[in-house]
Amino acid sequence: MKFRKKPVVIEAVQWCGNNLKEITTFLGYEPRSKTDKYYRKLLLPEVLMIETLESPHEATEGDWVIKGIKGKFYPCKPDIFEATYERVE
Repeated sequence: MKFRKKPVVIEAVQWCGNNLKEITTFLGYEPRSKTDKYYRKLLLPEVLMIETLESPHEATEGDWVIKGIKGKFYPCKPDIFEATYERVE
């Protein structure tokens, strides 16, 4: 048997390495300061940690952060994102 993925509209932001404010706003989290425990955990050199249902997952520069259909966030590699999604106007 073969199956086709149902068309679903998602929200996503690409991690560019310098857009932490945009990413944290998208995730619905505003760090209180750069000494904030979550802020320090969130940003490591060139790595963004995304809390998922399973565990934290790394997003490297160029990866997309996707808000899934149930409102949960997860990272996605650019080639997978491009093969799976197309822009909706």
